[in-house]
Amino acid sequence: MKTRPHQVLGGLLVAAVLATALTVGSASAQTSATAAPAAAPAATTTLPHWTYGGKEGPKHWGELGPADSACSHGSYQTPIDIRKATPAKLPKIRFNYVDDTVSEINNGHTIEAVAAEGDSITVGDEAFSLVQMHFHAPSEHTVNGKPYAAEFHLVHKTAEGKLAVIGVFIERGKKTNPAYDTFIAGSTLSNDATQSESIDWLSILPIDKTTYRYQGSLTTPPCSEGVSWFVMKNPVQLSAAQIKAITAAYSGNNRPLNPLNGRTVNLVRQK
Repeated sequence: MKTRPHQVLGGLLVAAVLATALTVGSASAQTSATAAPAAAPAATTTLPHWTYGGKEGPKHWGELGPADSACSHGSYQTPIDIRKATPAKLPKIRFNYVDDTVSEINNGHTIEAVAAEGDSITVGDEAFSLVQMHFHAPSEHTVNGKPYAAEFHLVHKTAEGKLAVIGVFIERGKKTNPAYDTFIAGSTLSNDATQSESIDWLSILPIDKTTYRYQGSLTTPPCSEGVSWFVMKNPVQLSAAQIKAITAAYSGNNRPLNPLNGRTVNLVRQK
């Protein structure tokens, strides 16, 4: 994806072209604005390597570099264990999704589907464009200590770079869920390989769209804060075979839980 790089917010894996918008990925240094006979080649920034275990795992993400310090020292980090949610009458999410052809890629940390232009959500008077969707297995958030088989994240941002993420829990059901078939078809992609698929974004969400809402962070380096989280209360069911397919691609790519540190988690009902 040239205009919307595959590293954009991946897992939350976020591209550095949006670094000022609380994102992470790869960037190029700008050449001088002064006139020159020939353009100088762009310098490439090498990002710190990180993993989900060992010396480059979550306990050490804050040591990757100054830009990643929030991973160790941030106060409002994600994920969290959702235990006490306060009912609140907050603006409902308006979904402006269509059936899209997406670019699906294995980015080395998860399988990611990059949205086409035009999909968005509106919360109150703020419009957030859909950027991409990816998954973690098992779920990053837990509810009363319970993890789910997986958790999908639909990552959105405003024109100003503010981020909002919709989380969707996955649990095992008896039937195949056809809404996820096209995404799962890309689960066998090799690292950095891409393919095109069609996704009906609205159909991958639960029918009851009640959400847990709180302010948190990215769940991967640089763990930037100021991210609005909308975690769907009701899980979506996939068959055992579907769950096996996605976890065969990635399993254990979930960041450990973080303390709530006095934050309020709201429960907003929406049918």
